[in-house]
Amino acid sequence: MSGWLLILALLALGGVLATLGDRLGSRVGKARLSLFNLRPRKTAVLITVLTGSLISAVSLGLMLAVSERLRVGLFELDALQARLLESRTTLRRSEQNLRLSRQEQARVEAALQRARRDREQTRRQLTAAEIQARQLRGELKPLQAQRMQLLAQRDRLNRDIRARDQEISKTETELARVRGLITAGETELKGLEEKLIALRRGDVVISSGQPLASAKVSPRNATEANAAVVALLRQANLNAFQRVLPSETPNRQILLVPRQDIATLESRISRGGPWVVSIRSAANVLRGEDQVLGFPDLRPNRQVLRRGDLMASTVLEGNERSSEQVRNRLNLLLAASFAKAQRQGSIADGVQFDVATFNRLGRELSERPPGQTVALEAVAVRDAETPDPLVIDLRLSEAPSETRLERQGPGRGQP
Repeated sequence: MSGWLLILALLALGGVLATLGDRLGSRVGKARLSLFNLRPRKTAVLITVLTGSLISAVSLGLMLAVSERLRVGLFELDALQARLLESRTTLRRSEQNLRLSRQEQARVEAALQRARRDREQTRRQLTAAEIQARQLRGELKPLQAQRMQLLAQRDRLNRDIRARDQEISKTETELARVRGLITAGETELKGLEEKLIALRRGDVVISSGQPLASAKVSPRNATEANAAVVALLRQANLNAFQRVLPSETPNRQILLVPRQDIATLESRISRGGPWVVSIRSAANVLRGEDQVLGFPDLRPNRQVLRRGDLMASTVLEGNERSSEQVRNRLNLLLAASFAKAQRQGSIADGVQFDVATFNRLGRELSERPPGQTVALEAVAVRDAETPDPLVIDLRLSEAPSETRLERQGPGRGQP
């Protein structure tokens, strides 16, 4: 309604201004007025033109003053069109995003449904696993009872074996002669039993008390003592690594020795004097383990054997002619020699001997005439100090009037 009023007002105002202009022009023409040195007629035309321009200016000003839409349309039309285009573009993008959001929502709902199906399937599998676990528990009970029976049977068999061993020890004359040897070796036998248990559990590559590295040292001060101990620990770690992890590169430390023991060792050897330092294993070590516990062993270095020393002797009776009996006698002689060397202070790991001579001697003793009694001796081949290897030679001697075996503790001979 206001637009029609504005139009009517403009028409009325235009008519009034046109009338006024016409009258003003007529009067200027009648008065023959002159402006800007123009002729009266041209002055009247100029007045008429100015009046028309005034009408237009007043009309436009009135419209702009009254109508805000006209002002916006006249001065902000380009900006409005640009914003309109931008709004339409934004609207299209929003619609595309909305479609993408709906598609994403559909994918999420599908994934959620799959997750629900998977959860249901997992729940069914879990229920089946629980049922199977209950069945396995039920089946495990008779197996456990059977295991207990097998353990009891094993204990009975062990008792039977011990009883038979005792019976054999009573019936065999030779075992009666070495009764003192068995008594002296009971302590080591207990250690061997512990090692046997470890062997049943896995592949023991280092036994308890086994030397990992040994060296003769005679340092003159604390610096030399420290250098000698460090070198010995490195060698012991390398030897332990090669035994425990043979397929890997020895690029880290697996040997653990208490610092207090190392400090005590360095303090003792720095006082001077010839020493034999060994690094020994503190427990049985299985192949593939990551750590080896060790401890240092310090002994004065001295001569423990001389060339030609008689280490052990025994007599092979006339009825002992089989290969097994001869080999057992030779092995016992080597074990007795090793035990004597240990008692005299040697720390060598086993004895060394000529295998060809050992085999040849075994064949000769097995092929000797029936009833012939033979005396055997084990003699040191060369001088040996505390850490030196023990080289033994087996030879025949004159048979004594009374068969005997020197009282030697069991050793770790290498027949």
